[in-house]
Amino acid sequence: MAPRSIAVTVLLSLCIPAAEAFVQPSSSNYARPTSLRSAVEEEVDCIVIGSGIGGLSCAGLLAATGRKVKVLERHYEIGGCAHEFYMDMNGKTVPSAAIANKATRKDLFHFEAGPSLYSGLSDERSPNPLKHIYQMIGEEPEWITYDEWGAFLPEAPEGYQMSIGADNFVKILETYGGKEAVDDWEMLAKTLRPMSGGIKGIPHTALRGDAGIFLTVGLKYPLSFMNVLRYAPAFSESFNLDELGLKSEFLRNYLDMLAFLLQGLPADQTLKVVMAYMVEDFFKENAVMDFPKGGSGEMMAALARGVTKHEGCSVDISTSVDEVIVEDGKAVGVKLAKSGRIIRAKEAVISNADLTNTFNFVPKGKHAEFDEERERFLAPTNVPTDGSVPYCKSFMHLHLGVKSELIPDDAPPQWTVVKDWSKGIDAIGNVVVVSVGSKLDQSLAPPGYHVIHAYTAGNEPFEDWEQFSHLMDDASARDKDEAYQKFKDERAQPIWDAIQKRAPDVVKGACTVEKVATPLTHARFLSRHRGNYGLAIAPGNEEGWKFPDVTTPIEGYYRCGDSTTSGIGVPAVASSGALCANSIMTVWEQLELNSKIKMPVQYGRGM
Repeated sequence: MAPRSIAVTVLLSLCIPAAEAFVQPSSSNYARPTSLRSAVEEEVDCIVIGSGIGGLSCAGLLAATGRKVKVLERHYEIGGCAHEFYMDMNGKTVPSAAIANKATRKDLFHFEAGPSLYSGLSDERSPNPLKHIYQMIGEEPEWITYDEWGAFLPEAPEGYQMSIGADNFVKILETYGGKEAVDDWEMLAKTLRPMSGGIKGIPHTALRGDAGIFLTVGLKYPLSFMNVLRYAPAFSESFNLDELGLKSEFLRNYLDMLAFLLQGLPADQTLKVVMAYMVEDFFKENAVMDFPKGGSGEMMAALARGVTKHEGCSVDISTSVDEVIVEDGKAVGVKLAKSGRIIRAKEAVISNADLTNTFNFVPKGKHAEFDEERERFLAPTNVPTDGSVPYCKSFMHLHLGVKSELIPDDAPPQWTVVKDWSKGIDAIGNVVVVSVGSKLDQSLAPPGYHVIHAYTAGNEPFEDWEQFSHLMDDASARDKDEAYQKFKDERAQPIWDAIQKRAPDVVKGACTVEKVATPLTHARFLSRHRGNYGLAIAPGNEEGWKFPDVTTPIEGYYRCGDSTTSGIGVPAVASSGALCANSIMTVWEQLELNSKIKMPVQYGRGM
């Protein structure tokens, strides 16, 4: 959903005056808890709280400018919602810091806590913001490409399996939606594709919130910039299927599914410009999906190397922040939770936490304008039904380690299951994504085994789990609570059913490792309020909600991630990290980094 950032920056910056800005580690040897080190007060240029994609992207860019940057991560694994974790054959978690070498790692199951679907990362020239981050920091994982995908839809209960790309998509439309679906698709493409020249021709990582955007975008990508201005209304309009004249129910439902998988909202609550970006992807020549060799942990490790390879910069794990220190209206550092140790920041403190924690880091009464913003977004109880900002629903996950023979050799590495269009795309357990990463990279599982990550895509309401919130921090109590275990099994069943669509022998009790993650898991391990995956703010919503900017009312206090302008999804959070870093660095520093970006030649100037 990164195109949203263009809507906020390219258009609004037209009336904003220029600001004054006119040893490489493996994933197992990050700095250990700060509480065990010297109690002497430390000072750096910038502190980043959280090591999600947004936080590490921001930190890497700032470190590349010569700033001394420290990333503080409360978890024992980096990556935030996209982190990877490891388990042995007995289902025991093995922290990456305890893994001695790659030989040891090959005997472990690699599980992904977040997304398993990636694209636009293996190409040298790509509009994907995360690819641009890798190019600017000079670090990147190795990519595995594939083009086969499976789906089980109400119109295709037996499923289909074919290569991605425009021609095959038309075959799907023709088979399950008939001529009407094909005609509607051609009409939609004709309407939306002209917008893509601006959306995909401007690197979202080049945006900034002041008049410097005329240098970083306007002068460097003039054709795309003019295209954006030409289609300016699309940057605030929702994707109205009726106004666009789409009659095919199959195509409407399919677009709903794609929008929901990309950003957690149905198509009619998605920006028209975002859908234009997605439609253009269908017409990409030699289209492929990407997967990081070694798993998603290698994506995070590459981002972390972009920080730690610079002298004086670090990524500290198992290090919780208790408070952002505000003095004379400015954020000047943080206080750590366990030790009470103070780390000072000369220039900026950046929160990559969710919106709730970003506010909670600053005690009430420290800054009046910040308190007003806090009250506006969180309301008295921070529950949407009581007037707070709306949150995306949470997820259910199954992490399975299975013997190789339980998955057919001809099964695709990934498939999606939709049970019933009429229930709504976000109905509980209605949409499930299954990923068998070891089909693409056998090193993700021990020899003779496969690893499965399957999840309900943002359709699990936290309010259904509040009855068990008292169990969140007590694993023993959760294990003994019959009502909790029964409810967890019920909500996990649609995921088992989806897996068995293509791998019928993968059943309960047949797996070597079986782990279920619930919204409570996300709330606890990822420190996400109500287990959320970002803000559910639809364009043109009646309540007038808008995504928070990367800047805050407090001087020197910034934020990035899925609770900010760019929105939800891997490209979006990478974009938010860049936008945040650009708000701190000068135009000239940004231009130097942006010179390393390689854009597709067919859009704008393609530089």
